[in-house]
Parts: sequence; C-alpha cells; structure tokens
Amino acid sequence: MLIPGLVSVTFRQLTVSEIGELALDCGLQAVEWGADVHVPPGDFTAARKALDTGLKVAAYGSYYRAGTSDRAELAPVLETAAELDAPLVRVWAGTSGSAECADREAVVDALRHAAEHAEAMGTKIALEYHPDTLTDTLESTVRLLEEVDGVVSYWQPLGGQDVFSAVHQVRTLEPVTAHVFSWGPGGFHDRLPLSERRDLWRPVLGELAKDGVDRNVLLEFVRDDSPEQFREDARTLLSYLKP
Repeated sequence: MLIPGLVSVTFRQLTVSEIGELALDCGLQAVEWGADVHVPPGDFTAARKALDTGLKVAAYGSYYRAGTSDRAELAPVLETAAELDAPLVRVWAGTSGSAECADREAVVDALRHAAEHAEAMGTKIALEYHPDTLTDTLESTVRLLEEVDGVVSYWQPLGGQDVFSAVHQVRTLEPVTAHVFSWGPGGFHDRLPLSERRDLWRPVLGELAKDGVDRNVLLEFVRDDSPEQFREDARTLLSYLKP
C-alpha cells in the first residue's frame, strides 16, 4: 500500500504543529521530519512535539554526508531518529558526483559505519537520490547498494524526466521511498503543479504499488512554497492512489 505524506522541509517557514495540521487536513498520513529546522539532531523536545502531530514518521531526514561529515555528528542523528521511532534515516552519499569523486571508498566506508550503527539503534540508512553525490546515476547507486549492506535508496525524478527511465529506475531500486513533485526541464527553479506530470506519476506509483508492500510517497518542492498549491498537489496525489 502506498502511504501519502510530505517532507517537512517543504515548508521550513511553518512550525511542527502547523505542518501536522496542514498535512492531516489534506488527508496525508506520513512525514519525513527534517533535521535542519523542525527536529534538529539531539533536540528530543522537538522530536516529541513531532510525534504529537499524529503523523506516521516515515523517516528522519538528516544532512549527514558520508565521507565528509565528522562521524561524531552521526550519534545525535541516530539518537533523534530513535526518539522519533523513525524506520529510516536519510543521509547523503558524499559531496561529489560519481564521475568526480576522488575517494569513493571513503564514502563507502562511512556508509558502512553508519549502517552498522543505525542497525544497532533499530533503524536503517536510506540514501538521498541526488546529483553531486554517489547516487547521481542509477548505475552508481546500484553499485553503492551492493557495496554497503543494509542500506536502501530514495528516489526522485529529474526535471522533465521521461517516463521510461523513471519507471526503470524505480523498478531497479525497489524497495524505495519516493519524493513526489513535478519539475519542468529547468529543474528546481521550474516547479509545476503535480497534476502537470500525470504521465510520469501514474506509472511510477503503479510500479511502486505492484507488490502490495507499504511504501511512503512524500510530497516535496511545491510551486512557490505555497500551502494552497500544496493542498492542490495533495488532492492530486490522493487521486493517483485510488484504484
């Protein structure tokens, strides 16, 4: 079953309570709480406030960068994830793309360290699927998943991405959490209403739903950072999830 939700950093300007109210009012069920604003690492009071919203915690969205962040930063991230009872902790695979990375093994080693400690804390490491990291291509991501036991990947589309490659990526990376948004060819600065990429999201969500296993599909990157646009996108997402 696909579980609709949002990434909290979609609205950095809103409080934890406001995000909870907006999401529930839109019929959403889950949230990835961001570590940069809403639930900072080590802030257990903020974590408890997040739990009070009543939203299912899909993940804890950290900004830990394997291979470049100080490893001492990992402990408060994992402790906060445990306070949230988050099943996943999102991290970043370095700071360089796969073609430019000068020391891939350092990133791999840091991810192995993170995965081992995450397992001990009752959670799992999930990789942000993103340019300028070792998950910038499908091939590099698959290689990374083979190199590091116990990690999984997120997935999100590129700006103007074609449907065939999107479905192929999701099928290859499953099980996967999807960040749901629509971008035109201009990428981040070319945000569209979710409904304008019905051609992409209908088949992608259908692929994610095939095996009947629970998957989180989380709205992000709303046009103009608008709560009203978010309400429209949430209605669109829920309509895509209907049989």
